[in-house]
Amino acid sequence: MSADDGYLLANRQREAGTRFTALATLFDPTTVRHFDEIGVGAGWRCWEIGAGGMSLPRLLADRVGPTGLVVATDIDTSWLDSADPGTVRVLRHDVGADDPPVTDLDLVHARLVLTHVPAREAALTAMVAALRPGGWLLLEEADPGLQPLLCPDEHGPEQQLANRLRRGFRALMAGRGADLGYGRTLPRVLREHGLTDVAADAYFPITGPACATLERATVEQIRDRLIDGGIATPAEIDQHVDNIAAGRLPELATSPLVSAWGRKPHD
Repeated sequence: MSADDGYLLANRQREAGTRFTALATLFDPTTVRHFDEIGVGAGWRCWEIGAGGMSLPRLLADRVGPTGLVVATDIDTSWLDSADPGTVRVLRHDVGADDPPVTDLDLVHARLVLTHVPAREAALTAMVAALRPGGWLLLEEADPGLQPLLCPDEHGPEQQLANRLRRGFRALMAGRGADLGYGRTLPRVLREHGLTDVAADAYFPITGPACATLERATVEQIRDRLIDGGIATPAEIDQHVDNIAAGRLPELATSPLVSAWGRKPHD
């Protein structure tokens, strides 16, 4: 999906790599903890949806070993070209429109994907269909509606500008079909799709170098959209980026990441 057909943060843009690295730093420990809880191990067959970069496919490949399978898919595989074909199978795939590329899976995982997929119900149906009986679905989605501010402590002009740009970013996302409250629905959604043993939690980074790196890359990636939408002037965007670089915004938060997991029942 490209910026022109709805998605603001297209993989083909140069800032995407920086964003993938920052997201991995922020959220991989949480995702790995859930892999541990689910019991992902040797011989497992896994599908990583909307992989973006290689961080999670490699983590899964290390766990499942040579007897397992990791299929990493994305609508744009630009940042997956470095995959070892003997370890990770990379496929271009639209989860909202295409049939599952593999079935009889032990794990299907998607992080920061379904919020941006208009055909969410079709995507979820495909994910569940790809699982073997007893297999696990792990979904992780940001929920900007639960915490909409970039700077929760808005105590000065730098924070006010940052939050205004964040509100504009959220409006741009919503205008392109993103569901900004989707994360909180995940436990119910999994139950509605027939999964059992459903559980969920959330992680909320409120400050740190990766938060700053992610914000700077995001703003630079959507700069033209912010300007064209009348959300900010070029000077205001430059000021915001300079505030980040100069350390005048040490407390930059991300949206809470809601993780929910459930198991496909045995027949």
